[in-house]
Amino acid sequence: MVNLLPLLLLLLILAAFLRDDFALTLIYLLVGALGVGMWWTRRALSRLEAQRTFGNRAFLGEKIRVEVEVRNRGWLPVPWLEIRDGLPVGLSSVPNVQRAAALGSKATTRLTYTLDARKRGYYAIGPLTLSSGDILGLNPPLEKTLPEEYLTVYPKIVPLVSVPVPSRAPQGTLRHAHPFLQDPARLFGKRDYVTGDSLRQVDWKATAATGRLQVKMFEPSIALETLLCLNLNEDDYPFRQRIDSIELAIVITASLAAWIAQKRQSFGLLVNGVDLPTGQPPRLLPPRKGGTHLIRLLEALARTGPARQTPFLPLLQSQRTRLSWGTTLLVITGDIRDDLLRELYQTRRAGQEVLLIQAGAVTYSRQTQSLAEHYGIQLVSIQTERDLEQIWRR
Repeated sequence: MVNLLPLLLLLLILAAFLRDDFALTLIYLLVGALGVGMWWTRRALSRLEAQRTFGNRAFLGEKIRVEVEVRNRGWLPVPWLEIRDGLPVGLSSVPNVQRAAALGSKATTRLTYTLDARKRGYYAIGPLTLSSGDILGLNPPLEKTLPEEYLTVYPKIVPLVSVPVPSRAPQGTLRHAHPFLQDPARLFGKRDYVTGDSLRQVDWKATAATGRLQVKMFEPSIALETLLCLNLNEDDYPFRQRIDSIELAIVITASLAAWIAQKRQSFGLLVNGVDLPTGQPPRLLPPRKGGTHLIRLLEALARTGPARQTPFLPLLQSQRTRLSWGTTLLVITGDIRDDLLRELYQTRRAGQEVLLIQAGAVTYSRQTQSLAEHYGIQLVSIQTERDLEQIWRR
């Protein structure tokens, strides 16, 4: 409208000096067109409704189909409409996708595109912008913006067959020395009844065959918990390979969690760094069982990014004393320092087991290996994703 002011002034001057009715008519028509066009555009935009439909969770390598539906709920047609949706850089090679359309009364149009889940993370899709104006182009276009929606891409999971964890790690139900922890599914013999035995353990078939009261003997066992401890402090990873090493550490954590879930054991997650949507430190994920808990852990890994000056050792120290006896700690980190090994040694003395995994291109020194052996800590180096695929798929 600003560009039309000189024309309106010129017509007004001509009408005043020449007293020409035609010039006044043009002014009336132009002002009327401006007013009607602005009213029409505002009214039509206010009656537009848009909805974005897509699966908000995906695994690495999947194709995500996104459909944007725009409906005109009003009676006024929209002469032209531009639909523009912002795309996340990590999932698309272009910053946005757009389409032009005309919407009649009560009409609907759709915009469909596909995203490639090529990198784990927490991504914003949008905002969605609807732009429209009058058919003559006398008024500048007006916009209506709809908020962003979010997509979670889970980290890659490498199938594992055999993980060399300590004996108290979750490899099914494990033997235990306390006789009051007995597994009724692990029968290994029978004996004569003595006073105090439960009648529930009486084997009536064996009693009838021997003529003496017989009770079943069960192998003592206990199911143990695992806590995945992931270090995402940037300072603990080599600068040149930092991004790849941190992503490798996340892949290792996700793969181990999937393996433990397959064993039907409890697992939790302790991680430093930053929760990308909130900017706050990630919360502890207590040990639980099941596929639902695995999805919750994968989502936490997708939302978590590395951060600087977030030391891992104090976080581990604050949680170690809260762990139950027999918990296995799978520690995934970059640099391995002596203070970390000493802390893990104290963890073993408190009744927990430890598997220490160094992720990244830099391997531990011979001195570090000797100290780990002295403390009884199992140490594994995984430099690339291919190492992970080979070492624990055998």
